Amino acid sequence: MSADFLLKDIWYFALPSARLARGAMQAKTLLGEPVLFGRGDDGAVFALRDICPHRGIPLSCGRFDGKEVECCYHGWRFNAEGTCTEIPSLVPGQAFDVSRIRVRRYPVREASGNIWIWMGESEPDQEPPAIPEMEGKAPNLTLAMEFPCFLDHAVVGLMDPAHGPFVHQSWFWRSRKSIHEKAKAFGPAPFGFAMKRHTPSRNSGAYKILGGAPETEISFRLPGIRIEHIRNGRHTVVNLTTVTPLDATRTEVTNSLYWTMGWADLLKPLFRPIARRFLGQDRDVVVQQQQGLKHNPPLMLIKDADTMARWYYQLKNEMQRSRDEGRPFENPVKDTVLRWRS
Repeated sequence: MSADFLLKDIWYFALPSARLARGAMQAKTLLGEPVLFGRGDDGAVFALRDICPHRGIPLSCGRFDGKEVECCYHGWRFNAEGTCTEIPSLVPGQAFDVSRIRVRRYPVREASGNIWIWMGESEPDQEPPAIPEMEGKAPNLTLAMEFPCFLDHAVVGLMDPAHGPFVHQSWFWRSRKSIHEKAKAFGPAPFGFAMKRHTPSRNSGAYKILGGAPETEISFRLPGIRIEHIRNGRHTVVNLTTVTPLDATRTEVTNSLYWTMGWADLLKPLFRPIARRFLGQDRDVVVQQQQGLKHNPPLMLIKDADTMARWYYQLKNEMQRSRDEGRPFENPVKDTVLRWRS
C-alpha cells in the first residue's frame, strides 16, 4: 500500500454552508474529482460529479433553476439525485428511457454551518464529527487557505506540537524564549485520538483573551479533522480545523471558529487578520518544505513530539485495512502521556 494514498470511505469537509445560497451551485475539485454542489429551492444540499455523461462538459458550465441542472451544451437535465429527466433532442416516438442515464451522486451532510461529503463508492456507515456544544449554530468566523502540498504533510503539520515557537513567533502567541517542557495525557477517540482536557500552556498567549481559567481538549479524527474545545466558566469556544485534499499537490485548510461570548463578535475585525497570519505562517513553512521534499528525502519521526504524526499514519493504514478486510476499525492508539519541549 502506498504511503500517500487518500482515504475515500470517510467524510471530508467540503465548504461552509454560507457559501452555497438557495438556488445556487458551486464547482469544486476534491480528491482530484470534479464535484458540483447545489442547494435547491427547498434548502437541501446535493453533490454530483461535475461531468455531463453526454459529451463530458462540466455541468457547472450550465444553469440551475433550483430543482434541476441543465447542461449548457445540449440541454440535458439532471435532478438532485443525478437522474436524467430530459433530453431535448429526442422527438416523439423515439423510445428511450432517459432515467437510465445517471450522474454520480455523492452523499452529503450539513451540520453546524458546514457541508460534508462522502467520496467513497459505498454508502456512509458513520456520521460527520459533531461540533461539541455548537449543534445548529453556524461558525462565527471562517477562514480557508490553500496549501501547495499533499494531504499528509498538511495534516502532520496541523498536529505538530513542537513547531509553534519557531513558526508562530508573535506577540499574541509565543516566542522562542518561552520554550519549556510539557506533558499531556492522550487517549483514543472516534477514528483518532484526543489530548485530554487540561489547562493551556502558560506560553500560549491567545488563551489569555478569554480571562478566567480556561480548559481545553483537543481531538483529532481521520481524515484530517482537529477540534479544540475550550471551556471558560459558562462560555465555550470551539476551533474546528479541517484539512481537505483538492488533488495530489493541493490541500485546503479551513478554520471555523465558534464562540458563545457576544462581545467577541465585536472583535471579529481583529480576529480575522490574526487568524490569517497564523494560518499563513503554517502555509509559508509548507511552501519552504516542498523545496526539500521534491528530492524525496527519507523523513524522521522522533518520540515524543512526533508520536501524534506516527498515530496519524497508523490510523490511516488501519482504516484502509479494515475497509479492505470488511471488519470493524480497531483504534491503535492507547492511553499514554507524551512529553516534549515547545
